[in-house]
Amino acid sequence: MQAFRKRYEKFLEWLVIVLMVILAVEVMIGVVFRTMGQSLVWYDEIASILLAWLTFYGSAYAAAKRGHISCPEIVAMMPPGPRLAVTLAVEAVVIGFFALLGYFGWVVLEILATDTLVSLPDIPVSWVQSVIPISAVLIIVAELLTLPEALAWARDPHAGGVHTSGEASN
Repeated sequence: MQAFRKRYEKFLEWLVIVLMVILAVEVMIGVVFRTMGQSLVWYDEIASILLAWLTFYGSAYAAAKRGHISCPEIVAMMPPGPRLAVTLAVEAVVIGFFALLGYFGWVVLEILATDTLVSLPDIPVSWVQSVIPISAVLIIVAELLTLPEALAWARDPHAGGVHTSGEASN
């Protein structure tokens, strides 16, 4: 399971890096063309889409690294029973939220099935918006892969392992 988790993290890391490089190149190309007085009609729309994709897939990467916002210090101060219960409740809420986001993201794809981008009419909006259900699934997988460590930490936050903030304890 650990080996799969590491490969999963590496996959998400490379996905984020590739998106960052593509966005940087796209912005540089847009600036060059605008400087020459030949603005690209698709530049702004594609840059916005790439930034949204970077945000969603970056969130999946953060989830895989347990780098999302949390308050592990407060949870660590709780007695063992409530600490474990709070950790389980938080995980259930996060997974439930992203399950709903994924479901409704899929519903939206069906609604947008006939729409296309304004500046590039050959690209369907549903393809662009697919980032929502895809990233929701990626985040759920990340949460499930990191759940054993989160539960181990909840049982004993001083035994090592990973805090829910993503920092390793000593």
